[in-house]
Amino acid sequence: MSIPSQVGRYRVVRPVGAGAFATVWLAYDDELQSPVAVKVLADNWSQRADIRARFRQEARFMRQVDSDHLVRVLDVGELPDGRPYLVMTYAGGGTLADRLTDGPLPVYEALRIAVDIARAVAVLHDNGVLHRDLKPSNVLFDTAAAGGRVLVADLGLAKTLAHASGFTVVAGTPGYMAPEQLVPGGGLDARADVYAIGALTHHMVTGLPPGQTAVTTHRAPATVERVVRRALHRDPDRRWPSAATYASALEKLLAAHRVPARPLLRRTRRFVAAVGVVAATLLAAGSSAVPPTPPGWTRVGDVTGTVSVAVPDDWARQLRDAGWNPAVVGLPGGRGPGLLVGPDLTVWPDVRSQVSGVFAGVSRSLTGGRRPTLPDHSGCIRQADRAIAVGTLRGSVGRWTRCGGTATSFSEVTLLAADGSFGVYVQLKQIGETDRTDEILGTLRVDGSAVEHG
Repeated sequence: MSIPSQVGRYRVVRPVGAGAFATVWLAYDDELQSPVAVKVLADNWSQRADIRARFRQEARFMRQVDSDHLVRVLDVGELPDGRPYLVMTYAGGGTLADRLTDGPLPVYEALRIAVDIARAVAVLHDNGVLHRDLKPSNVLFDTAAAGGRVLVADLGLAKTLAHASGFTVVAGTPGYMAPEQLVPGGGLDARADVYAIGALTHHMVTGLPPGQTAVTTHRAPATVERVVRRALHRDPDRRWPSAATYASALEKLLAAHRVPARPLLRRTRRFVAAVGVVAATLLAAGSSAVPPTPPGWTRVGDVTGTVSVAVPDDWARQLRDAGWNPAVVGLPGGRGPGLLVGPDLTVWPDVRSQVSGVFAGVSRSLTGGRRPTLPDHSGCIRQADRAIAVGTLRGSVGRWTRCGGTATSFSEVTLLAADGSFGVYVQLKQIGETDRTDEILGTLRVDGSAVEHG
């Protein structure tokens, strides 16, 4: 589907997804300096009055509902050829479908995501709307680089509860549809969405949707299985009666399955020793020295030894060191060296969590005119950007403060090598009035010779 390079005041960058009814494009609001998603109705449907009406109805509804876990509609309009479009929240952290390609998620992470989905769907139900097509590709994450806040999207098949008890067409995605959705004319209610959320939870903790089996299937803890099985019961009367009650049941499981921090702290300490060996080898080869680690701080690095950074000891409890995909910030996809460190990485992406942390990713795709698409820190106060130098790296720091009226702040840092061969993207989330951005960047070390293409 073609689209002009400019839609209203939004500068179109690239397509990010397509479905049966519409195509979604990444665009940029130059006036507000923010990425957005532009959803354009497909050519073959744009002449259908009923589809256009449903498209507009979705826009009006999403504009009215109040939930941090539902995609928000920011603007509407029509292209010169008459195709309607919606301007929505851009979710730069990818989809749940992307995350599930590598298999099941850690139980705590799966439960946390399932709770957010259920709470978002409960808001829909409170406003008299069924989603009816919950699936991994309709669950988005809006924090670039580290996952982020869960967003439920695509209400193109949603229908008011008042009309859902009458004649319906079969709508939804196999594997996630409640059995009653397969019966044309069968009455649906909120419990059909409860089944779908249960199916998503099952997929996250086992690695497969309900009804699919493998030679070796990952088993969830028995307590989790019991809660999920009830959501997946074929008889609606025996399921959780609402998305809200299912969310409450999942929340009770969260405390019991929180990932302990200390084992990961020991892993961090072991890896720090490994980084020291790599650093010593690089020093012998004439590479730049590892910056000193301040007293009371811990240095952590990625598995390749390409990038390391020091953080306060109380931040260095959990580490993800297996790298990153630059596509999450709008750069060419692939795999690059990267790490994420913080006290509790299961909740770090949630803006509401009082958890500091640092992400640092290196990539050869971050060069020349390419720049990352920074997250939209809505609800924060944007500070003036400033230039910064970190060793031979040069770039800029963007800072957002008082997020949600709290002491939470974000620093978004883009750095380029002097020879233009690679770049570094750093994101800091901090809790409190003290800004440690410059202190942490002062400990950053990148071995440019080890940067893999990605």
